[in-house]
Amino acid sequence: MMIRESQRQMDDAHFRQVVPAGDYFIHRIKAGETFRILDLEGNQAADTLFFNADDPAERYSFMDTTREQGNVYLSAGTVLMSNRGNPLLEIVADTCGRHDTLGGACASESNTVRYALDKRCMHSCRDSWMLAINRHDEFGLAKQDITHNINFFMNVPVTADGGLTFEDGISGAGKYVELEAKMDVTVLISNCPQLNNPCNGYNPTPIEVAIWSA
Repeated sequence: MMIRESQRQMDDAHFRQVVPAGDYFIHRIKAGETFRILDLEGNQAADTLFFNADDPAERYSFMDTTREQGNVYLSAGTVLMSNRGNPLLEIVADTCGRHDTLGGACASESNTVRYALDKRCMHSCRDSWMLAINRHDEFGLAKQDITHNINFFMNVPVTADGGLTFEDGISGAGKYVELEAKMDVTVLISNCPQLNNPCNGYNPTPIEVAIWSA
């Protein structure tokens, strides 16, 4: 785990928005700008996708990122790589210390398989992403663009036999992760609505996003 605090003050950000529990956030971040995700109440997962804002076919790649850094978890100093091998963003500050990029995002299908048939209709991160791209066609995203994501603040340990478990979160109220954009990027967040595992402490809460100019 790598803890690195930021010198940036929220009052200096040129953009701020609170994202309610279970809601989505979609925005363009310009190259050189710094973007913060703030866990307001603690123990809340933020399922996040990043794309080249000018060509969404270029997007965050779990495989390229973990290969380049030699670590399956993300923290301060991690460079998020695209599927074309280009840097998208760098984590420049992080007070949580570790973020998941293995566990994927909740969906009606995974809720059914992992939990029960009657969970199929519960709201999920994939629902939030699909709602966002359908309401905001100006970003040029489509269903096929929903691929690898990062689960900021989420705790997904790898077991000794190579499996994954969804455990109680390691974030607390006021923890944040801060990223500097290396190109113009589109960020798409689902503030996770999951109620069936402890990633949100069984009680989804708001997050806040902030952006500082280059």
